[in-house]
Amino acid sequence: MNFRGLAKIATAALGLGLLASACSSTSTTSNAANAAPASSPPAIAPYVGQLHGGTQIASTVPADGDVNPYGVAVVPGSEGRLVAGGILVSNFNDKANVQGTGTTIVQVSPGGQASLFADITALPAGMSCPGGVGLTTALGILPGGWVVVGSLPTATSAELFVSNALGGNTSTEHGVPVTGNCTVVRLDLSLSPSAPPQLTSSTVIGSGYPWRANKAALVLAPTGLALSRSGTLYVADTLTNSISAIPHALTRGNALQDVAATISIGGALNAPLGMALAPNGDLVVVNGNNGNAVEITPQGRQLATKTLVRNGAGDLFGIITTSEGNLLAVNDGTNALEEFRFRG
Repeated sequence: MNFRGLAKIATAALGLGLLASACSSTSTTSNAANAAPASSPPAIAPYVGQLHGGTQIASTVPADGDVNPYGVAVVPGSEGRLVAGGILVSNFNDKANVQGTGTTIVQVSPGGQASLFADITALPAGMSCPGGVGLTTALGILPGGWVVVGSLPTATSAELFVSNALGGNTSTEHGVPVTGNCTVVRLDLSLSPSAPPQLTSSTVIGSGYPWRANKAALVLAPTGLALSRSGTLYVADTLTNSISAIPHALTRGNALQDVAATISIGGALNAPLGMALAPNGDLVVVNGNNGNAVEITPQGRQLATKTLVRNGAGDLFGIITTSEGNLLAVNDGTNALEEFRFRG
């Protein structure tokens, strides 16, 4: 039998108090005022207020390097490899600190010596744990020395978004494609600390984006991509001077048409290329034709325009924002990286 978690259910007595409402009389013959006050129970100091300092007993990192100790259980009695008074600790992360990939349980003896109690990298033949092994806080010891530990494995993965500059050719000249419609694709990858990323699936999440061959820029097509915290992928389309939004980009299984996804078009946009999220959640888009940056709300309203490079046609391409809110941009005209400081 496989356990994904261990739950301990405690029952508690429910005390019902009776609140009585007393009506007082204005009679001066009452002796209530002369009654001795009831004695108060002695004050009990809070437990946590009496805790002092902290002393490390032992490291919980085993030989394989697992980290992030989660579960703790006290060994009630010696049985097999269990030592009475010892402490069991389950590790949730592997040596690369990837969550949900730890497989070891460490036992710390009463004398403070740590040793490997179990390494659950592989289950016995015929047994399986859905999703693999990733030990959790759920850790307990049953009568007879059986140790039960919860497993909440995490498949480590990453998502890449690609705007295809070519594809769906609709026109050619002398056998060379010159125009067409292309797509935006999500690539799902599985990650491993000891192997290169593996492509697990690819999904077209945006379609109908026009592209056109161009002598100066090679090709004009969807270029800048920015993923919001809510999971919306924004696409800057250089050819149509537009910004589109693809909701649920991390999970959607179908493609949204470019026209249906468009949230902002024209205005201050002039061959938009690079795009990034500002600290306030707005989009910052840089134009390829004039060196300007345009700020656009998630709903598509163009708020402001600022010249980053004067006469900067063909200068601004890739941009990112830093944790401090500064804007970093590559300048193709000077072949340099430039920083624009944020003064919030």
